[in-house]
Amino acid sequence: MLALTRKKGESLVINNNIVVTILEVRGDQVKVGITAPKEVPIYREEVYVQIKEENKAAVDAEGMKALQSLIERKSTKKVEEK
Repeated sequence: MLALTRKKGESLVINNNIVVTILEVRGDQVKVGITAPKEVPIYREEVYVQIKEENKAAVDAEGMKALQSLIERKSTKKVEEK
């Protein structure tokens, strides 16, 4: 992890197209402004983690339904073959 020191009003540039600016420092909170292309998603970490967990749960549920359907089809096929 790169650690940088910045003061209010100072910025840093990421990948030539993302600018992070320190807008305000109040106690233990820092307000940052981010300028980035619209196609670059920006999330607070706790929101990003929640999105990932929900996506994983959705994929797991879809995968289980597909697996159950496949098992049912194979079971039906075996019964028909007998």
